[in-house]
Amino acid sequence: MNRSGVTGRRGLAGARDLPSLGRRGEGWAALQVALIGASIAAGLRGPDWPSETRGRRRVGAGLAFLAGAPLLVGGGRKLGRQLTPFPKPAAEGNLKEDGVYRLVRHPMYGGGLLVMAGWALVSSPLALAPLALAAPFMDLKRRREEAWLLLQHPGYREYRARVPHRFIPFVW
Repeated sequence: MNRSGVTGRRGLAGARDLPSLGRRGEGWAALQVALIGASIAAGLRGPDWPSETRGRRRVGAGLAFLAGAPLLVGGGRKLGRQLTPFPKPAAEGNLKEDGVYRLVRHPMYGGGLLVMAGWALVSSPLALAPLALAAPFMDLKRRREEAWLLLQHPGYREYRARVPHRFIPFVW
């Protein structure tokens, strides 16, 4: 993988080798829902954070929510009727390259991770555990989705080279 986040030939083959987990990737979506549920449960049932960290955690959580919500909402609005929980793109869909998609290739994934981080900071340190699993999981789901996008949209390779950040603008 080069610095822009574009995988070489070998990396593309590896992404295609990731399991589909269903015709549209239903298993990927189910695992994502399970991780979100685990994050919510861990936040509600886990131990409290130390009270002396409250102010800093609130600031961090606010920043995470403020950064994550626009990615989630902007990505969903731009996709419109093409929005699906599954990693396989809608057959009748077209490639989105404007709006928040000018900044990151998977804004909803990044937004979801940021919102999960914000939730962990306001709820319980135990909620960090599902987040630690969600980040690499979302990267695997992204790789599976991009393999399908490359097959479905001839311009995806150029778009991916032009937009190197996967989830969070200017960061990741």
